[in-house]
Amino acid sequence: MKPEPPPPIEARGKFLSTILFGSRWLQVPLYLGLIAAQVVYVIHFMVELQHLVAGTFKLGEEAIMLIVLGLIDVVMISNLLIMVIVGGYETFVSRLRLEGHPDEPEWLSHVNANVLKVKLATAIIGISSIHLLKTFINAPNLDEKVLLWQTVIHMAFIVSAVAIAYIDKLMPHPVKH
Repeated sequence: MKPEPPPPIEARGKFLSTILFGSRWLQVPLYLGLIAAQVVYVIHFMVELQHLVAGTFKLGEEAIMLIVLGLIDVVMISNLLIMVIVGGYETFVSRLRLEGHPDEPEWLSHVNANVLKVKLATAIIGISSIHLLKTFINAPNLDEKVLLWQTVIHMAFIVSAVAIAYIDKLMPHPVKH
């Protein structure tokens, strides 16, 4: 006896569900693009590092500090890219199956969209802090409006991050086993 074929409505629903769920793979080129951006940042870092090394005996302390802060900024942006690439792929596309791998990031085991948002907001504050520090070091050469607006924007990032973290805290979390 042959099983009866599913009714047309049920088959259409399954087909639509398959298409919708499968559409998550459209994000893969976006993550590959972010990997390309990561390569650009590595090249930028190496160029800036070369400027630092080449100018060791020619540059003043302030110039060296600004270059070093620029290098730290590149590293922090690179870390942000990794969080988005790895965390986003794991959360929205497919599991990476890294359990037990010695290099598995600690945060990856409990990543979800909310955790990713809080981590991203925190990373953006760190990047903004570096920019603000560079601005303060270079303050004599800048307009007061620039200093004011960069400080206001930095504070907006902080308020946003606190709000995101507070909202995450208010949301129900799954019970840990």
